[in-house]
Amino acid sequence: MVTAYLGLGSNLGDRQGNLSQAIERLSRRVRLERVSSLYETEPVGYLAQPRFLNAACRVSTDLSSWELLALAKEIEAVLGRVPGFPNAPRQIDIDILFYGDQVIETPQLTVPHPRLAERAFVLIPLAEIAPELVHPQTGHRIGELVARVAGAKGVQKWKMGAGGPVSIKPEGQT
Repeated sequence: MVTAYLGLGSNLGDRQGNLSQAIERLSRRVRLERVSSLYETEPVGYLAQPRFLNAACRVSTDLSSWELLALAKEIEAVLGRVPGFPNAPRQIDIDILFYGDQVIETPQLTVPHPRLAERAFVLIPLAEIAPELVHPQTGHRIGELVARVAGAKGVQKWKMGAGGPVSIKPEGQT
């Protein structure tokens, strides 16, 4: 089993519902261990779009990194993501942030996620569930990266109704 960390985001339609469905679908194929709170975030890159809801989760899986990527793309397609331009609005986005301590660099998959250390909307939810996680290329803990990242003020914990972002509870999480 490999521990992987995923980042999720949505800014079209029922954002909270999109994230909930994505997490539920992920839990059918991987062991969901932790899920962060939801965070409302400002768009990055292309600014003329709605705000995002973002989350991070930790999973254990027997899937290879490529199989996990295929699962993420399959869930994105089922939930209505359509191809667009870079940083385009989307129903759902699922990124592999870390896959164990592996470093993977191919045109189709780069792990750790290449812009992770620059993105408060990824680091803040990730730090909630894994502040001591060490980036295998930089040697820095996620908590250290959060302290240095620009844009943290644009990431606010989402005020949602009771029940949280998902109807399932990962093992060990209350």
